[in-house]
Amino acid sequence: MKIYTRKGDDGTTGLLYGGRVPKDSAVISANGAVDEAQAALGVARAAADPGSELDEILVTVERDLYVLMAELATAADNRRKLQPGTSLVTAEMVNVLEEHIDATTARFPPLTDFVIPGHDPVSAALDVARTVVRRAERQALGAAAGGSLVVPYLNRLSDLLWALARCQEHGESLLSKRVGGSSR
Repeated sequence: MKIYTRKGDDGTTGLLYGGRVPKDSAVISANGAVDEAQAALGVARAAADPGSELDEILVTVERDLYVLMAELATAADNRRKLQPGTSLVTAEMVNVLEEHIDATTARFPPLTDFVIPGHDPVSAALDVARTVVRRAERQALGAAAGGSLVVPYLNRLSDLLWALARCQEHGESLLSKRVGGSSR
């Protein structure tokens, strides 16, 4: 099977459950930004110890982003076909992020100054991922269907990434490896 179809050579791309839209549509731009966010999360995950708490959180989030992208890539007349948690973002998915945020922020003291990214490679990668998620959130505003939880999910995800980066900076050894730690 070849990975190219030539169907997009006319400047359009297919949607989940059918239909085609221009590649520069708001939906495809938002999905592209989420795809970039997922890749940035992969960079952060690559710096974490395999099987660590950070690795497990980021794998879950990366899988959630597939759900989010499926929802974004579905035309309004096909939304009835979406399955909660599989192709439709759910309130539970947002709640899980909030639980992670609360648990993570409890692990470090309140900040008293602005954060300067780059404390270490892991926190820097998390900060880059956070900014990419924020861009995806801005682009999803014009693309998500009314009543969708795509934007709240992305908003909480950026908060979680901020919290994980701050926790890492405060020496939380459960989250990731230290420089010179084990490799994959």
